[in-house]
Amino acid sequence: MTTPTIESPKAPVRTHRSRFNLEAFGWVFMRASGIVLVVLIFGHLFVNLMIGEGVKALDFAFVGGKFSDPFWMVWDTLLLWLALIHGANGMRTVINDYAHNRLVGVILKGFILVATIVLLVLGTLVIYTFDPCPAGSPADLLPSFCGTVG
Repeated sequence: MTTPTIESPKAPVRTHRSRFNLEAFGWVFMRASGIVLVVLIFGHLFVNLMIGEGVKALDFAFVGGKFSDPFWMVWDTLLLWLALIHGANGMRTVINDYAHNRLVGVILKGFILVATIVLLVLGTLVIYTFDPCPAGSPADLLPSFCGTVG
């Protein structure tokens, strides 16, 4: 009786392990960010829709008052960053699964990267530069919490 032999694999054998595995990091990030996003989203919805007068109270003054509090600025920044990066990582995974041409995959992932960076920069700028009481604006157009300018 002869012992069957197994052919050697065609892929080269790796002699060293990489210390950083993007796929493993992406997998862990999706689970962790998903849990944090659930808390952030339900907190956001609870404050905006359940506390106070509900949805009819959502207006420019409500948003201006919320963005004047550093706590809500950080909360909304975390929500923005985690949601965008979570979504971009999900799209990267879809591209890895369905883009069989390497060049097409690189181009699509490049578009996602650029779109994510642009949206993160613009969204963060809006959160931290939002001024509900701009100087020189007519008093009748300003929210009630701005007060009158001398």
